[in-house]
Amino acid sequence: MSNLNSCIFVTNKNMKQVILFLSLALACGLLFTNIYNSMIDAKSWGTDIPGSIETAREYFKAVNPGNFFRIFSPNNQVLALVALVLFWKSSLSVRIYLGITLELYVLSELFTFAYFYPRNDIMFKNSLTDIDAIRKA
Repeated sequence: MSNLNSCIFVTNKNMKQVILFLSLALACGLLFTNIYNSMIDAKSWGTDIPGSIETAREYFKAVNPGNFFRIFSPNNQVLALVALVLFWKSSLSVRIYLGITLELYVLSELFTFAYFYPRNDIMFKNSLTDIDAIRKA
């Protein structure tokens, strides 16, 4: 019976680590997707306004980066919350770091809703007649 209990312990320990590393990997993926969007896409959109915006609108007609972030960002927050719950009985410092991590993920989501979605609406949904607003966005 003790072998069975030790196998269950190892499995639970491994599951906790898998959840933690999945959360970390997903967060890294989101970070590098944001970096790519900032370094490549955003510069391309702003090179020849309004032509570059028209091209981007045509390219993003079916889907856009927001579709990606609307799926993976909430999943990342859920994984971070699950990791926090799973590691709750660990040391206080682990709890604090995982709590701060979750808080930062939620704050970045709030920033996305407050800044990026309105900016994208200006660039990709509003009329192309207000070039100054598009340039500021």
